[in-house]
Order: sequence, then structure tokens, then C-alpha cells
Amino acid sequence: MEPCHELSPHAQNSDPAYLDFDAADPPASDDIEHYPETYERLTSQFDIIQPPLAHRHRPAFIQHLKDKTWGHFQAIMRPSWHTGGEMGIWDKELIELLPPGVKVSASAGAGYDWVDVGCLAEHGILYCNGAGVSTEAVGDMALYQIISVFRQMTHSSLAARSGDPKRFRHAHHLLPAQSRNPRSHTLAILGLGNIGFAIAKKAHAAFGMKIIYHDIVRKSPEQENIVQATFYENVEDMLKVTDCLLLATPSTFSGQPFLTKETIALLPRGARFVNIARGILVDEDALADALQTGQIAAAGLDVHAKEPDVSPRLAGMLNVTLTCHTGGGAVETNMGFERLAMENVERVLCGREALTGVNGHLIRDKGKMLHGA
Repeated sequence: MEPCHELSPHAQNSDPAYLDFDAADPPASDDIEHYPETYERLTSQFDIIQPPLAHRHRPAFIQHLKDKTWGHFQAIMRPSWHTGGEMGIWDKELIELLPPGVKVSASAGAGYDWVDVGCLAEHGILYCNGAGVSTEAVGDMALYQIISVFRQMTHSSLAARSGDPKRFRHAHHLLPAQSRNPRSHTLAILGLGNIGFAIAKKAHAAFGMKIIYHDIVRKSPEQENIVQATFYENVEDMLKVTDCLLLATPSTFSGQPFLTKETIALLPRGARFVNIARGILVDEDALADALQTGQIAAAGLDVHAKEPDVSPRLAGMLNVTLTCHTGGGAVETNMGFERLAMENVERVLCGREALTGVNGHLIRDKGKMLHGA
């Protein structure tokens, strides 16, 4: 993501200001690649503070917040996911140093496991993400991973790229006996939110896969009917009838792995596994063990527990497809992230409702408690 920008009032008319974490160092307005007219509208209303890279690394960032280097800014903006993460996790240590007038923090990206949205709510700060704009891209990545784990695409591709005729012939003769068509197999989706539902629609339409799912909130009968989905209230019951398990659920701020030795044991032997959600949802050693024993036939991972480091065990397996957390990586996604970050900041500072607020309900609950409602 790009660095977030702090906003503060214009000197003459006391308009709000915000911190903008953009890519360039020194920063420049042309870091906004897709919607310069929206950025110009922001600069006409607010003072935009762009901390240089040297000020954004955590120790320096903390000190500058303590010294009030950027004054009493009222918003934080991170319109790209490529930069702006230099200060690390936005936890209590950082959040408690923000000026009391901060109203909104708007960032690229759909996930928010790197920020304590509950702590932000405690300080009355609305967090806005890039919900929705990466759905199409992540859905397409999920289809790629599903095809790969059913058809052993990584093994086939590496054998062809080796330039070794023996490896080519070996893969050519071996893989047909290990590959299956996705059609009519059961795809179990953990988390049928916007992205999970998009994946279900694609897999059902493209492959005729049978969709089953578990989520904390059940879809309406009308939505379930679109993909002929079956809801499982008990996730363990769902795992027992799964041909391919796909994780599409957000991790919590203090989330624990979902895929462990215990949950893997519930899957039918030879099941496939795909993760396009968060790497920390998977015990990667337990997954590697299951792949070696054949309990899991193949895995496709776009996300990893210790990014940018990838498990050496998984990287060495021919039945594992690995990508670099690029599920949402498309120009259309970047465009949407940029637009939403700017529009969310503008709307909140102008007294209007944000487009993609994440923790507004927590702020409202806090207000009710304070007023005894």
C-alpha cells in the first residue's frame, strides 16, 4: 500500500488536514495514478501532509507522533497497498499517540489484520478498507488455484520448464493418473462473504461444482439458490464431506490457525486445499505433513504465514501451487483502492457517511455505553 497521508486544516481557514502515505520519497501528487482529479479536489479542501520515508519507520514514526510533528491532523490515508506499511502493525502503542481529533483512517486493501480496528473505535476513529474492489481479481485467482490443485498444474509446468525430456515424459505419463476434473466435486468454502460468494458463483458456473459453506451469518435462501449452496452450521460436519476446502474468511486481529493437524484429520483422504484469505489461518507444518502422507492431495496458496518468507517445505513440493499474495493484484483493483481511500476520507471529513466503514458499529456501541443507552 502507499504510505498514508495525514490531513490537517488549511492554515487560513482551519479546514481539516490528513496524513497521506504515498509512494514517492520525497512525495509528489502524481503518486496518485488513476484519479488525480479526486486528489486535486482533496488538496483544495484540506492540507495534505506526506511524511518522508525516513519518518515512517516505526521508531521514528512514534517519536514524531509524540513530538506532534504533524500537528492536529484529522485523517489518515493510504491509497495504495504497495507502501505505507513501514510503521508496522497499527496497535495500541501507535493509536494512543494519534491526535484526539482524528476521525478516519482509510486504506487500500480488503483485509485489516494489520490494524486494531477495535482500538481505533475506542478512540472514535472510523476505519475504512477497500472492500469490494478486489473481489473479481481474488475470485479469478481462486479459480486458478482450484484448477491447479485438481490438475497438478505446478508439477506439469515445472517439468515442461525444466527442459529435461525425462522430466517431461515422466509428468506426461504420471499426472493423468493423479489429476481430476473439478466438475461435480464438492467445494467447501469457509467464509461466504463478498469474495467467498463471488468464488462460489464462478466455480459453480464454470465447473458445476457443488457448493457447501460455513459462515457466522447464513446467506438468504435467494443467495444460496444462485449457486445451489448448502449451509453447514457445524464446520466439522462440513469438513467431513469436502473434496476441496477453500479459505475465504478474514483473520481476526489475534487470530489462530484454522487449518491444523486436527482439522486436517477431519477431511476425507486426498482432499484438496486452497487459501486466498490469510496465511496465518494455516499451520504450514501440519499442511506439509498432510501433503507428504497424502491426507491432502494438493494445495494452492496465494497467502503465507510469514510473508514475504515462504515455507521451504511447501516450496519444495510439486503438488503445491504458490503465488505471491497477488490474488487481488490487478490494475482494476488498484484503481478501486485509490478511489475509495480518497472518497472515504473526503466524505467523513465533510460530515457524510463513509462508503466502506469497518468498525462503525463498535463506535456506535461505545457511544451507547457512554450515554447509558
